[in-house]
Amino acid sequence: MKASEFLEYKNWVVVGDVLNRLKYAYKILSSLTEADFNVVGLNPSVKTADAYTSLGDVPYKIDVLNLCINPIKGIKILQEAHELKIDKVLIQPGAESPEILKFCIENGIQAIEGCTLVELRKR
Repeated sequence: MKASEFLEYKNWVVVGDVLNRLKYAYKILSSLTEADFNVVGLNPSVKTADAYTSLGDVPYKIDVLNLCINPIKGIKILQEAHELKIDKVLIQPGAESPEILKFCIENGIQAIEGCTLVELRKR
């Protein structure tokens, strides 16, 4: 599967610093919103009404998880994703690690390393 194929799915969660306008997680969340995706942000480190802290709190079935976070925090999010049967993850540059890729392979999660912003521009 290619990163562009993930754009066929409409229910996304962007994980990272989604509240900071200078960060890619914020830009990705904004771009997916503008492209009419059903998308919310998740930042496990910040409790606020503007972002979720847990995948289990998201009020819809998540099709694609977009990781734009430090791999140490990312692996914990992936473990929760696996429990919730989320099986597609787009891993942004800098969010990848051998541990994350191994976890995805071992747990049947389709993991693509790519950039959501690039894929959206191609559409």
